[in-house]
Amino acid sequence: MVGYRAALDKAIFPAVDLSAEIGAEDRKIQMKVPFFTGALGSTEIARVNWEGAAIAIAICGAVLICGENVCGMDPDADFKKGKVITSPELERRVKIYKDWYEGYGTMLVQANVEDSRLCVLEYALEKLGVEVVELKWGQGAKDIGGEVKIKSLEKAQLLKRRGYVVLPDPLDPARIDEFKKGVFTEFERHSRVGMVTEEGFLETVSRLRKAGAKYVSLKTGAYRPADLARAVKFSSMAKIDYLTVDAAGGGTGMSPWRMMNEWGVPGIELWSLAYKYCNQLAEKGEYVPDIVLAGGFVLEDQIFKGLALCAPYVKAIGMARAPLAAVMVGKTIGEAIDREQLPVYLQRFGKTREAVFVTAEGLKREYGKDYEKIPTSAIGLYTYYERLAQGLRQLMAGSRKFAVKFIERGDIMALTREAADVSGIPYVMEADMEEVERILG
Repeated sequence: MVGYRAALDKAIFPAVDLSAEIGAEDRKIQMKVPFFTGALGSTEIARVNWEGAAIAIAICGAVLICGENVCGMDPDADFKKGKVITSPELERRVKIYKDWYEGYGTMLVQANVEDSRLCVLEYALEKLGVEVVELKWGQGAKDIGGEVKIKSLEKAQLLKRRGYVVLPDPLDPARIDEFKKGVFTEFERHSRVGMVTEEGFLETVSRLRKAGAKYVSLKTGAYRPADLARAVKFSSMAKIDYLTVDAAGGGTGMSPWRMMNEWGVPGIELWSLAYKYCNQLAEKGEYVPDIVLAGGFVLEDQIFKGLALCAPYVKAIGMARAPLAAVMVGKTIGEAIDREQLPVYLQRFGKTREAVFVTAEGLKREYGKDYEKIPTSAIGLYTYYERLAQGLRQLMAGSRKFAVKFIERGDIMALTREAADVSGIPYVMEADMEEVERILG
């Protein structure tokens, strides 16, 4: 029994403490739940669903990541000498989050190669009051540059002039003529892959701190073991606040599914290597950044296993597709309620959002007149996070761990020899052997 005294009337799952903190020892971000949602970047699906995600995560006390290319893709953004000076879209995103922020969690802005060229993070820090920034090696869960489809010739030309790789070339007269004739109907905007050096990384982190960054993080993907080792080591040397290790799949853009889901080092192997590398640094007395695991997490049992697999280094679990799906479903249900066209399978609960969404009445009581400002897209994600939190509390209570910080590798076991070999987690038939021998005498 860890985190609560062993009393039957006290050690119940609602008593489990899901609060968490992340960051260097002298600067911790306090969270109500150990969840990250990101990274919602420049894709249209991320843009139109930002409001629901931002409001829900702000009131949940979790962490929200504004992803890459937002300024570069903003048609109304202004640039001077190759640097962004205003971006209404990024300003909108920051404002929505701040309007609902209640002191727990945070919103951070992420930068890839193009964002770094455009000085997006400096703009976010100096002009928008953002405190947390995230550097991104390559394309996170994907090991090529990010991409989106562009159906407008004018926008394709704008992005080309801003320095993006756009195919076919929208400034080529022959390609322009072909597009106007309907030979092809869309362009592709691609981002460049990252080229990282130790010196360059350390210099970038130092520059961002001088620009006002209170917290600096790094996101790396399902790359080769040596690249993961570089991420861990460079993060240690720079003493960044946390490192996100993102396995496939991921992405809200047009990336090929096999590439997003299957290329690179698989999740369990990648996270097990991360644990191994962090351990090596810790044994030498070197600084070990907090770790966030991402890549395919959807339900509370997966979250529990992720927290245990890389304990004590992992502090939170990152998700993107699942929270975004919750936002979209919430929005769709809300629109159906407004049109009075709710599907029969939902009408059995009722025809109002308070009847359909189990958390709505609680939000109504808590926020009073401001409740009407909360869109159903936000209620959808809030409800999903509440479900994850409740399920995680039950699993933790079952493991007799009443606070996130007490979760450890011994709370899980491997069901196959191969899983045990990969993870270092004991095989089920060999788990608890010392305690078993002690019990049996």
